[in-house]
Amino acid sequence: QVQLVESGGGLVQAGGSLRLSCAASGRDFSTYAMGWFRQAPGKEREFVAAISWIAVTLYNADSVKGRFTISRDNAKNTVYLQMNSLEPEDTAVYYCAANLLYISRTKNDYDYWGQGTQVTVSS
Repeated sequence: QVQLVESGGGLVQAGGSLRLSCAASGRDFSTYAMGWFRQAPGKEREFVAAISWIAVTLYNADSVKGRFTISRDNAKNTVYLQMNSLEPEDTAVYYCAANLLYISRTKNDYDYWGQGTQVTVSS
């Protein structure tokens, strides 16, 4: 069983930055692929970024356009999402997820999910 707890969300003005964190339980964290997804009201949950156990990264280029960076600290069992140049369209609940086998852009490939953290960007 893997438990994921997100933090770092909040209210920020357009153009600002936030760093989300996701703390994971489990001693095999360094072998997991980790992903960030987001869901805005009335919309499907969409892929944002993912990082493999050897730090290969994937991004939703259409949405994040080089503004977001995913990283991980295996010593702390934590994955991060640094979000810069935030736009009102980035407003959503952000979820982290763990895939025990491989990196993926597909939400159905992920085995465990956190409860989410709200990010609100005002114009």
